[in-house]
Amino acid sequence: VTRAAMASGRGVPWGCCCCRCCCGEREGRSPEELTILGEAHEEVDEILPRKDYESLDYDKCINEPYLEVLETLDNKRVRRYETVKWILVFCIGVCTGLVGLFIDYFVHLFQRLKFQIIGRSVEDCSEGGCLVLSLLEILAFNIGFVFLASLLVLIEPIAAGSGIPEIKCYLNGVKIPGIVRLRTLVCKALGVLFCVSGGLFVGKEGPMIHSGAVVGAGLPQFQSITFRKIQFNFPYFRSDRDKRDFVSAGTAAGVAAAFGAPIGGTLFSLEEGSSFWNQALTWKVLFCSMSATFTLNLFRSGIRYGSWGSFQLPGLLNFGEFKCADGDKKCHLWTAVDLAFFIIMGLIGGLLGALFNCLNRRLSKYRMRNVHPKAKFVRILESLLVAMVTTMVVFIASVTLGECREIPSHTHGNNVTQQPAEEDVNSSIKTLFCRNNTYNDMATLFFNPQETAILQLFHQDGTFSPVTLSIFFVLYFILACWTYGLSVPSGLFVPSLLCGAAYGRLVANILKTYIGMSHIYSGTFALVGAAAFLGGVVRMTISLTVILIESTNEITYGLPIMVTLMVAKWTGDFFNKGIYDLHVALRGVPLLEWETEAEMDKLTASDIMEPNLTYVYPHTRIQSLVSILRTTAHHAYPVVTENRGNEKEFMKGNILISNNIRFKKSSILTRAGEQYKRSQSMKSYPSSELRNVCEELVNTEVAEDREDILQQMLERRHVPYPNLYPDQSPSEDWTMEERFRPLTFHGLIRRSQLVTLLVRGVCYLETHSSSTQPRLSYSEMTEDYPRYPDVHDLDLTLLNPRMIVDITPYMNPCPYTVSPSTHVSQVFNLFRTMGLRHLPVVNAVGEIVGIITRHNLSHDFLLMKLRHHNMTI
Repeated sequence: VTRAAMASGRGVPWGCCCCRCCCGEREGRSPEELTILGEAHEEVDEILPRKDYESLDYDKCINEPYLEVLETLDNKRVRRYETVKWILVFCIGVCTGLVGLFIDYFVHLFQRLKFQIIGRSVEDCSEGGCLVLSLLEILAFNIGFVFLASLLVLIEPIAAGSGIPEIKCYLNGVKIPGIVRLRTLVCKALGVLFCVSGGLFVGKEGPMIHSGAVVGAGLPQFQSITFRKIQFNFPYFRSDRDKRDFVSAGTAAGVAAAFGAPIGGTLFSLEEGSSFWNQALTWKVLFCSMSATFTLNLFRSGIRYGSWGSFQLPGLLNFGEFKCADGDKKCHLWTAVDLAFFIIMGLIGGLLGALFNCLNRRLSKYRMRNVHPKAKFVRILESLLVAMVTTMVVFIASVTLGECREIPSHTHGNNVTQQPAEEDVNSSIKTLFCRNNTYNDMATLFFNPQETAILQLFHQDGTFSPVTLSIFFVLYFILACWTYGLSVPSGLFVPSLLCGAAYGRLVANILKTYIGMSHIYSGTFALVGAAAFLGGVVRMTISLTVILIESTNEITYGLPIMVTLMVAKWTGDFFNKGIYDLHVALRGVPLLEWETEAEMDKLTASDIMEPNLTYVYPHTRIQSLVSILRTTAHHAYPVVTENRGNEKEFMKGNILISNNIRFKKSSILTRAGEQYKRSQSMKSYPSSELRNVCEELVNTEVAEDREDILQQMLERRHVPYPNLYPDQSPSEDWTMEERFRPLTFHGLIRRSQLVTLLVRGVCYLETHSSSTQPRLSYSEMTEDYPRYPDVHDLDLTLLNPRMIVDITPYMNPCPYTVSPSTHVSQVFNLFRTMGLRHLPVVNAVGEIVGIITRHNLSHDFLLMKLRHHNMTI
């Protein structure tokens, strides 16, 4: 049987995809047509979803072992189960906060050490004329740290990047290999520590979100695949459903720890990923976020200030307090007139974000084609090259392009008053290469940690010249775009905020200097600029608004930030997608959006389903099961029995009668008919065997049958699963008539369940009844989660190939199904909101005619099918 996309499995990637840059006749042809005509090309402009990503199964498998567990449940056990969940959610929040504390402590330690040594060296060499030695020292620091980060990514390649695209895919229902392993967490945390300390334009907030997700996935399992000795007998939460809920909580905790924004973290988990949500999960996720913020705040405040029990540092990134100088009655944080400038800034921020995403996408595609296929050390060399160029640009720009400006003699109240032991913002200005009580405005931005530079732009009383801000913005924009996508752990939030803050401060300086609007508050414009650029890059709205409001601790900024983010998103969406969505598309992950486009409702389930099925019988010989599992890569199989009547016994002329509902014969889809329709739409020439069978099944006139059709169907419905031909299985030797015979659908069984049954020897002799077959409990069926045994590891010498396996107790007899005439929007909403992995398509007489998986609902696949539909009209 053809290996079709019957399940989200590790199949063969699509080598032929529709290409937007094609012209002429190629523009409207399908991949199948291009393959037949010999015009398929391996390299295409767009990378369509591949079939080597597995899906998570959020739906419950209501089989007999699960029902046995339900029978033993009572209110006491349910309360105990919920209590354990709440305890684990709290532990996830605490552990995520501790991970953030570890990263922040050592980043702060390494950066302080580096800047102290480099600062003394620059001060000594600026007089002695040995600045080259200072440059070599800072190069040695940065290249050494980045080299260590690159080595960690070689150990675990999935640790590269921010991890947000991968976590977004996981919450959307796609299983990314290795994304939530303990080894990934270790490499991610250490790697981002070295990257930030090494002077790369990256942030630690994005990797914190990934780290929280790993903690959420691993902690409730009480076992580790990386360290196999870490394993406890904890039989709970052994399903994708529970694991995905905990990952949602861990993701929100990571956001809360990074920004001190528990509500924003909850909304981030909801907005950016999770397709299934309920009220109970909302409470748990919010509680987890609060726990992470509390833990990080407690320990950071105690370590930094020595006052344990006080809460002064809620997150890794805090914007400080925005307020005007005491006694300045003309100063306002923002006015209604400023709102017009904020809208314009949002528009420009959206354009800049779209440009950033476009350049980074092209650069990422170049890396995928020319860097990643080469030896691994080439990736390390690229990271070292970026570190070297970044260090030299920062050093040379600070020496040659910075302006020496007078140090402000007093503060105006714009410093971070909520952090009494924190150094004054004005005390972190750099006097490098300047004399006579002046400071270097370029060095103040480049020779400080990124978080301090953001505070400088938000609250510094001194001014930055427009030329300095312009040069800083251009250099930072280019280097940040080049850096994101390297084979190192890297975040994008802080670089985008810093770049946008420079842009906003530049606008404020221009308005003050050239337009005479001296009343405006520069910090507000810097904040709005940061929001505009970040919104133009990542395209988040609700969660990002709340995150920024919580970080500023100023509710009056709600309207300006929200308006700016909305305008930036709408502007950027006109040109391309957000940076995370672009990287998801480059990986070929079949991510499902919130809803389909309106024109997709021209399609129905029969248009997008996969009719080539590999199926099993309720009672099947071991020999057949092993053959099916070893020759296919599907992750679920329909359990069927053959409809011997071949649908003729259900017909009365052209009308089908069932439960007093009349169906036209033409609306009943058969699998052979679907094959015929597909072959005709492809304008190709099917084999004579397929053509004859299809025409016979579609065009045969059914004679009048005088029997009571409804009575036959009712009798057939209550007949137990027949033990028909247990030694037969779908075979390549079958004729088309045998392959596409009508099949009565009884349920779905997962691949992991079949392998578990074979490993544990669940079968019975042909001469005995199926009641003699051993029974497995629910805990035994899920004991090996999430790493179930592989069929190729089976010892066939221990199995009698003639013995029979009764599958019916372990299959899901009541999965969600749709009819062939269901519109795509209904199929999409059902599949996404219920978190399904497989959606069988069953016709009016209970026969399975196809199956729908995530790949059949991806945007590019639907566009291809819509193009086919429009061509056939």
